[in-house]
Amino acid sequence: MASGWAHDDAVQEQIDSTIDDAVSRVRRAIHHGPSAEFCEECGEPIPEARRLALPGVQYCVQCQQARDEHQTATSLYNRRGSKDSQLR
Repeated sequence: MASGWAHDDAVQEQIDSTIDDAVSRVRRAIHHGPSAEFCEECGEPIPEARRLALPGVQYCVQCQQARDEHQTATSLYNRRGSKDSQLR
């Protein structure tokens, strides 16, 4: 049940929109094309098994983990939430 000016499906639309944004962000992050032989961040060689398993990989495991942790930490805030829900 919605209250105020919101319609009945407002909460579900907000959830769907948040999920769609997350999926779009992940799809943009996926590299395509040839894999790099050396990590773009630290310059260390990327193992052949990793390059074959993940086409288009650009980072070694350690650097990719650091990037993923940073992205996760910065994307936890729901910017589409209503002003009222953010104040509670």
